[in-house]
Amino acid sequence: MKKNDLKRQVAEAIDACQQKKAEEITVLELEKGSGAFTDYFVVCSGTNPRQIQAISDEVEERLEKSGMRPTHVEGYKQAEWVLLDYVDFVVHVFSEKSRRFYDLERLWKSAKRMEPSDLTRARHRRAAPRHASRKPA
Repeated sequence: MKKNDLKRQVAEAIDACQQKKAEEITVLELEKGSGAFTDYFVVCSGTNPRQIQAISDEVEERLEKSGMRPTHVEGYKQAEWVLLDYVDFVVHVFSEKSRRFYDLERLWKSAKRMEPSDLTRARHRRAAPRHASRKPA
């Protein structure tokens, strides 16, 4: 997959998380030589099981519109830690308690930490309409 397409898809997942009011959204870009099985982690939290499921549903629905389905989903019924695996990136939606316990950001501390706006801003710039230059009359 092209890097720009991948970043656009990750940005779409981030937008979906933001739409459902996910908290503490973090993006980790994993290093190639680190043994990582994917390129990006999107990590966020929900305040209760219903919100965690709503965030997960929104991510799936948004990405399905562009033809992407997760290859694997885990933890949806318990809604403590929902994992949506899209191969090139993985979305983790945690309860606050589970997020503190598993602490993926610490486990993958060698990963480059990115702000969600780093990806979403680039996506919005590319999507902006181009204006034709006007010649003076």
